[in-house]
Amino acid sequence: MQLWTNRFASQVRFFRRHRGASASLERRGYMDSRLPKLSFVALAVYSVIHFPSYYSQLPDVVASHFNGRGIPNGWQSKPAFFTVFVGVSVLAAVIGFGISRIISALPPRLINLPNKQYWLAPDRLAETQAFLNNYFAWFGWAVFLIIILTFDYAIKSNLDPQNRPDISRMWYILAGFLAFVAVWIIRLLTRFLRTPQEKVRS
Repeated sequence: MQLWTNRFASQVRFFRRHRGASASLERRGYMDSRLPKLSFVALAVYSVIHFPSYYSQLPDVVASHFNGRGIPNGWQSKPAFFTVFVGVSVLAAVIGFGISRIISALPPRLINLPNKQYWLAPDRLAETQAFLNNYFAWFGWAVFLIIILTFDYAIKSNLDPQNRPDISRMWYILAGFLAFVAVWIIRLLTRFLRTPQEKVRS
């Protein structure tokens, strides 16, 4: 009887420690993802203040697409132009904050993740979810920033067609974003391709 009592007490202590650790990791993940979330909100507030101020100054039909030399080769009505901006901004929010939630809601068998038996084990699931929440939040922020800079270029080009901003600025921005994506992917793969035990053995 005493043996069973000791085993039960040991299991209760283990459960409490595991639950406490999971809660701690979830709180830490929330704290870690708070910075990109606040940064995303700051960009959204900037957009709401900045872009509508140009609406009345733009022509009814605006240049919305430009070739590699900055010459317009596509046009939209002004309402359609701003509707596209709202739509892609929502898409950036879904990428940043929706994908990680969808992944968290899926059963492990439906998640395509390297070494998922290890990373999605019950005692590591909270840590993995916290990492993905933070990681995708930063990606969504970067996508939203690129959207804002691109639409700002288009608006400035329409306001003064004879003196458009230098297109090289957009090439630098694109190069910076591609570098960010490359680092983002490499770090993601580095995180999950090998377990800590495999890293120690190597």
